Amino acid sequence: MTGVTSVMGTTGTTGGTGAAEPTTGTGPPGTKDGPRVGLRPENRRQKLVKSLWISVWLFYLSAPVTDLVSGGHSLGARLLGGLGLVAFVAWYLVLVFRTARQTETRRVLLSVAVLSAQATVLSLSLGREWLVLFVYVAIASGAALPGEISRFTVPGATALLAVTAFAVPGGEEYLAGLLIPALMGGFAMVGIRAMIRTTMELREARATVAQLAANEERLRMARDLHDLLGHSLSLITLKSELAGRMLPDHPEQAAQQVADIEQVSRQALVDVREAVSGYRRPTLPGEMAGARTALTAAGVAADLPAEPVEDLPEEVESALAWSLREAVTNVVRHSGAKRCTVRLEVLQTLAGRIVELSVADDGGGGPAVAGNGLTGLAERLEAVGGTLSAGSAGKKGFRLLARVPLGSGS
Repeated sequence: MTGVTSVMGTTGTTGGTGAAEPTTGTGPPGTKDGPRVGLRPENRRQKLVKSLWISVWLFYLSAPVTDLVSGGHSLGARLLGGLGLVAFVAWYLVLVFRTARQTETRRVLLSVAVLSAQATVLSLSLGREWLVLFVYVAIASGAALPGEISRFTVPGATALLAVTAFAVPGGEEYLAGLLIPALMGGFAMVGIRAMIRTTMELREARATVAQLAANEERLRMARDLHDLLGHSLSLITLKSELAGRMLPDHPEQAAQQVADIEQVSRQALVDVREAVSGYRRPTLPGEMAGARTALTAAGVAADLPAEPVEDLPEEVESALAWSLREAVTNVVRHSGAKRCTVRLEVLQTLAGRIVELSVADDGGGGPAVAGNGLTGLAERLEAVGGTLSAGSAGKKGFRLLARVPLGSGS
């Protein structure tokens, strides 16, 4: 009795983990580790990990196995009991493993009914140690059935457990240790199933919002470019037609129109460059968010500031944002790091206030290799009076340090 009650004290939790595992794999898309809530396994490794997580909780079926080995049953009863237990476990695994798939509710109900029948027959035939199977029935029904149905099937499985316990000799002694795990474990799976569904809906909504934001940005750029170029191009067309008509009889006036066309064209080119430069100018909040996404996708633990420094001059913020982007790109591509730490602080020095950006990782390290990336960053920082240093961070890792002085009014 002690062994069974200790087992059942944790069955609700462990069985629940197993039931939830069909939507849990080895990591988010593009990562090696981490939860995959609401996602089905995509490769053989993820399926193997999920199978192991589901199977590990079957060790809590030690009570029926122990009863088969040393319960004093005849050889025939042992063989039939072993076959029945294998069939129960196989049916349970198939049901739980397929919870992430869209399966017809009637088929799931039939599977739960088969599990219930197996648990009932085995408990009545072999004794009270087999009542533990009803906990798995409750958990499977909570994990595999919709909430509007499982809210009835979980209490139903618990009630069947109670009825069977009173019909089995000594079963009422096990009842107190089984009712709560069965009821709570089943409803825990109902909650986890609802959480998984909500997570999937949130993921889809996030993708939709991102797509809508990208479409809105494209529309805004198209609208702004139209506003910038519409008048200029219309004026160029008009003056070109006018110059064409003037050219045979009034070459001097035609030349003046051509000069005007050149001036308008140059101004239009300046306007377009300013517009494109404004669109391409990175910001620290945006680059912080991008850095977190990139590092997480690469399986690197990201330690980033909660809030970037505010009220920085646009040129300073742009230079630091480019520095952050390049540093994180190098961490993701070349470092092999497990952790990346970003610090952004405003410091008071003898020479005045400076803003300092530090990006350090625990990867392979080594001296900085001059290239287009670091050279371009140094030039950007020099343009705002800043400096760039990069190199090994102690015995292990690499650090990029960008410093930019702030004016008295910043």
